[in-house]
Amino acid sequence: MRLENKKALITGALRGIGKTIADLFIAEGAEVWGLDYKTPEDLSDRVAAAKGKLHWVELDLSKIAEIDGVIEGVVKEADGFDIVVNNAGITKDNLSFRMSLEEWQKVIDINLTAAFFVSRTVARDMIRKRKGSIINMASVIGIHGNGGQANYAASKAGLIGVTKSIANEVASRGVRVNAIAPGYIDTDMTAVLPDEVKNKMIDVIPMKRMGVQKDVANAVLFFASDESSYITGQVLPIDGGMFF
Repeated sequence: MRLENKKALITGALRGIGKTIADLFIAEGAEVWGLDYKTPEDLSDRVAAAKGKLHWVELDLSKIAEIDGVIEGVVKEADGFDIVVNNAGITKDNLSFRMSLEEWQKVIDINLTAAFFVSRTVARDMIRKRKGSIINMASVIGIHGNGGQANYAASKAGLIGVTKSIANEVASRGVRVNAIAPGYIDTDMTAVLPDEVKNKMIDVIPMKRMGVQKDVANAVLFFASDESSYITGQVLPIDGGMFF
């Protein structure tokens, strides 16, 4: 029960890695507020399984002007958060010279700008209480880049910069800010790739397999827990050795 009596806000909690993180946090004793652009159809079942320790917030993070008001209300409802996980993210892949403004802007808004606004809003309360952990979901693409993903790479590289900058601002107030940089993980995003592409990616991973969502969730749990109490401003790749 590494998160017993802690409260966590997790964006992008509808499915995939975000849902896996939420389930793990609840299993470790946390009370979780999940946030996504829509409410899951099985919310009542999920709340029952969580024994009332799951709450839901519906918010489209591409609507930047609404973020402050909604998050301020959730912070007040929860009486502050001990943990924030900025997990929400999208892709809109295209070659750079074909990429539309909409494809660029939507990815930047959700992956980077929204995470910044959520972080700073929640951090105000964390600073006052002199404790808290913010974990941002970056990507190895934000470190190394990738053809056809200039928008995604920019958003994740920017998120790494935001992570280090806010970490520097709040460290003296007992608040930690770190980032996770997943590599090739088995998710809805990667499931649609052709087998030929998947096999080529696995070939360049020293561990010769893609990661599973629990691999990422376990790393997030570490940064959320007191076990990482002297770590801040860091980026942890979860990539099977793909880029060491």
